[in-house]
Amino acid sequence: MLLPVAAEAAVFVHRSAVPGIAWPAIPDYNGVLSLALQFQFNASQWWSPAVLREHQFAQIGLLMEHASRTAPFWREQLARAGYRAGMTITPQWFAALPVVKRREAQSAGDALFSGLVPPEHGAVHSKNTSGSTATPMQCRSTDVSALFWGASTLRDTLWHRRNLAGKLAGIRVGHERGTHSSWSPESYSAFQTGPAVSLDARTEIDAQIDWLVAERPDYLLSHASNLRALAQRCIERGLHLDSLREVKSFSESLPADLRELVREAWGVKLVDIYTTNEVGYIALQCPDHEHYHVQAENVLVEVVDESGAACPPGGIGRVLVTPLNNFAMPLIRYEIGDYAEAGAPCACGRGLPVLARIMGRSRNMLRLPGGGTHWPGVPMRALKDIAPLRQFRMIQHSLTGIELQLVSDRPLTGDEETALRNALHKRLGYPSEVRFVRMERIERGANYKFEDFVCQVT
Repeated sequence: MLLPVAAEAAVFVHRSAVPGIAWPAIPDYNGVLSLALQFQFNASQWWSPAVLREHQFAQIGLLMEHASRTAPFWREQLARAGYRAGMTITPQWFAALPVVKRREAQSAGDALFSGLVPPEHGAVHSKNTSGSTATPMQCRSTDVSALFWGASTLRDTLWHRRNLAGKLAGIRVGHERGTHSSWSPESYSAFQTGPAVSLDARTEIDAQIDWLVAERPDYLLSHASNLRALAQRCIERGLHLDSLREVKSFSESLPADLRELVREAWGVKLVDIYTTNEVGYIALQCPDHEHYHVQAENVLVEVVDESGAACPPGGIGRVLVTPLNNFAMPLIRYEIGDYAEAGAPCACGRGLPVLARIMGRSRNMLRLPGGGTHWPGVPMRALKDIAPLRQFRMIQHSLTGIELQLVSDRPLTGDEETALRNALHKRLGYPSEVRFVRMERIERGANYKFEDFVCQVT
């Protein structure tokens, strides 16, 4: 049971595993490991980029030696690149390695996995990615990977100084309605927390809101598109959810206007995280700014242009990842399918690399008749000012044709359609033919993720 202490101190109330010793607490084994990693994270986040990179490449050397020795796919890949056990891995040599695309990794099958995971890394776990491209990928990880996942979860909480005594509500796909005694035993083994409650994101929106009103959580975690629907509906119903202190989004690219909508609906900030099933945490939102810090202790991230060169700050490119601690499924320069904008060094002083924005997948990119591409970025609020839209999605069927699927309170007038068409032309940068399709609801994909722009031009 959490002792009654000041709200600020409640963030740091530790869990003791020794009977009769409540304070200072003596954590259990998992708690000790968690705190040991936080101790190191608190130091390494302030290292210079050069020092961070030196340590990353020392770890990559160990990862490559293991991958070459125990995973057939990587043995062949690295041999072709001239890799030799024990060689020093330089950034220049590493950057010349071929990029491994998702389709290659899927085709590799069991050859991608290590046949001999060090026993000290613990049990091996299997799961599938969400399959947003309709082709899920089997992934493997270890207890060590899970330890780093939990450490990043805890770091995010400590960075944003959440009160662990509060109640956490999670609305996610596939999570049954329930009440839990703590936020996450795996992530918060060293700390006492308040309760957590869960609900499936496929629950009807008004029912979700009624559940939130009854539960009165301090923190809310959900998919970005679900948060949008909740915030819009709360504004319509005049509900404030005054217990909320913060909202956290994950799983989907963050729309540019969602932070403002959350502040309007509930008066709190939104914190976003960048994760994938293959890697775990890739980047966390800076505690002082709205951009993201790469979790350099867990993963090496590259943002490269179409020629493979590293993007400068402000440049948008493909995201390549090299997880540093997963010895069950090594991934080296793996292209996860996302695009991101490289960021400049952060004013907060942390040396962790910066991602300014997570743009989405290549299929979320508009293709222009002249051969160019760009990210359409059409805020929902810009369209709601024109017509009574509740939801929309754009499908690009051809270089000159856009289908605007929409859910609206009523059929649109001719003037509204004209104004919407003009607004889209301005946002898209091209006078595309716009076809309006009014729908009762816009169905999500098989993984329940929502994308407001999908290009089907091949």
